[in-house]
Amino acid sequence: MSAATQKVSGGAQAPPDAGSHSILSLILRILALALIDGITIWLVYQMVFDGYWPLAAVLALVTLWVNVVFLSGRFYPLRYVAPGLSLLAIMVLYPILFTVYVSFTNYGTGHLVTQQLAIEQIESQTFLPPDATLYNWTAFKNPAGDFMLWMVNPNDPAEVFTVTPGTEPAPRSGEPPADIDGYQQIPSNQLFGALGALSSLTFGVKPDNAFQVSQSVLGQAAQYEQLFVYDAAQDAMIDQQAGEVFTNIEGTFTSAAGQKLSPGFAATVGARNYRALFTDPALRSTFVQVFLWTVIFAIMSVLLTFILGMFLAIVFDVPEMPLRAPLRSLLLIPYTIPAFVAVPVWVGLLNPQFGIISQMIGMITGGWVPPWFSDPFWSKIGILVIQTWLGFPYMFVVVTGALQTLPNDIYEAADLDGANAWHKFQSLTFPLLLVTVGPLLVASFAFNFNNFVVIDLYNRGGPPMPNVPTPVGYTDILATYTYRIAFGASGVSDYGYASAITIMIFLILFIITQFQFRFTNMLEERGRNV
Repeated sequence: MSAATQKVSGGAQAPPDAGSHSILSLILRILALALIDGITIWLVYQMVFDGYWPLAAVLALVTLWVNVVFLSGRFYPLRYVAPGLSLLAIMVLYPILFTVYVSFTNYGTGHLVTQQLAIEQIESQTFLPPDATLYNWTAFKNPAGDFMLWMVNPNDPAEVFTVTPGTEPAPRSGEPPADIDGYQQIPSNQLFGALGALSSLTFGVKPDNAFQVSQSVLGQAAQYEQLFVYDAAQDAMIDQQAGEVFTNIEGTFTSAAGQKLSPGFAATVGARNYRALFTDPALRSTFVQVFLWTVIFAIMSVLLTFILGMFLAIVFDVPEMPLRAPLRSLLLIPYTIPAFVAVPVWVGLLNPQFGIISQMIGMITGGWVPPWFSDPFWSKIGILVIQTWLGFPYMFVVVTGALQTLPNDIYEAADLDGANAWHKFQSLTFPLLLVTVGPLLVASFAFNFNNFVVIDLYNRGGPPMPNVPTPVGYTDILATYTYRIAFGASGVSDYGYASAITIMIFLILFIITQFQFRFTNMLEERGRNV
């Protein structure tokens, strides 16, 4: 076959496989992968040891996939996108999957640590046996900040020894000197300052020669014993002092009498959070109220900003208008001011006592001023006013650009048919604008559905609803409602329930967005017939 024939029939040549690469390139790839694998193995070990096995599993799978891609010639094209896909899996997909996982757990206040960490903290508790000897001690400290105790048995004055953390007791005799083995005796007027550090240490070697300083009686130490021991066979904590068994019940070690050990740990509770969301009357009513206001807020925000932005865009689309360019620029000012700056300014303007807007309304109405922050209705009106002011410049810019793309011949044909301005707007301008800006309206709806900043800065979601099981206000939307539940606006956080609400927000937005995109397609079909 000729070279010309090969060129025509062969097309673009396939990329070379790994076998055709140089030895140096292969060695460099292997060294780079070895470094990545070493770091991953260390991270996975630490994560598994700390109980963060989901992230450890994702990290291990991603690293394994990277090794396969870079060592196999079959997946050569994927090498260029492998770093990006890896970061996507770790930074985007994992948080989503972790949120789904958390929604099926009781992760929150009282259950914030892993089971291993909870066991370690509970097992660190000690008790003083009834027959324990209480030793009198004198504290010493060296220049490095290490402590040593001079211990004396009051029942047997001949039993004298010194002990430091992690070493066996060393026999001594006589009275405690001013310094010994590089340690200086701590003056009595400084003991109270050192007591906190002393009581946190274990002197000697566990378990037989371990001493702890008493926090209740100054100058005494004893051999304390471990209070709780974890029994993996029963998945329970055993109280060695009382002999009581604390069984693991949904992440809390609980006795038969109902006594609970702290801390608890995150545990799977199935669909309990979702059941509470739909079956608990108190939670359901709160969620429904917040959801309805969220939908109203998102719809009204899009509607008001679009109407005002479109009106101004059409008004300033007239070429003969004087000072059109500078006035257009001035209309963009709200869009250039960050919301976290603009909203507090508006809060000041609406202040019922000192705000200039409220004072002007009072002059017109004879002294009556809307309760912008204490009344649920007027609080919502205030939020919509601010959101309209913040959002209309975006719609103004979008519609201004869309107006430049509309063909002039259809308007000329409409003029020949005798159509007036309203008929041209109703039958031509508005449908064609919706074809262009329809997807942007969908995106704006999704943004306002989770518009946290305006709601939180205006009135912290207030005024608060009375007699509700979770902290929520009349102007809270689902995003702020979830935030207050997750991060403990009342001092109690519930990440599991907040994650369940987050999943519901995602599903709600997905369904609404699908309907909106279907409506957008209908607008496109209509626009083709205009």
